[in-house]
Amino acid sequence: MYSTVIFGCGNLIMGDDGFGPAVIEKLDVDYQLPDSATAIDAMTGIREYLFDYLLSEEGRPEHIIILDAVDFPQRKAGDVFLIDSSSIPAKKIHDFSLHQFPTVNLLHELEEHTGINVTIIAAQIEYIPAEIEPGLSQPMTSAVSKACEMIMEMLSETSPREVTLDDVRI
Repeated sequence: MYSTVIFGCGNLIMGDDGFGPAVIEKLDVDYQLPDSATAIDAMTGIREYLFDYLLSEEGRPEHIIILDAVDFPQRKAGDVFLIDSSSIPAKKIHDFSLHQFPTVNLLHELEEHTGINVTIIAAQIEYIPAEIEPGLSQPMTSAVSKACEMIMEMLSETSPREVTLDDVRI
């Protein structure tokens, strides 16, 4: 069992929406995660993993890190930042539902009823195509490396529960 599970969410064939899976790929290729952590490309199906953790009594991680692309108008393309599940804008909540991303309620239930610490690392998109168009924009390609560094910094902390928005600066 792993104490930290990292999930990359998104669709690789829809431009910048492929941010989460791209981070997982880079972690697998260019970084050595500690034995206590694993990285999973959840694509658009993270909900099933999280339901399993919510319903099981055993094998729960202490910390879940979720990577996803977002569209926050006040952010610059390629910005990488932590968000709290309560600060997910209504527009993105509906988008998450379409991607089978966990609902905000599911994230809160995970934290409140299982004790799992949930961290969301988001990256500001530059472009999501209306039709199939694989590949990240240049700002999001740079964001992948930033997110990997952020994760490695989090994993080097003594306790994932102690990581806050103020602890990680990219």
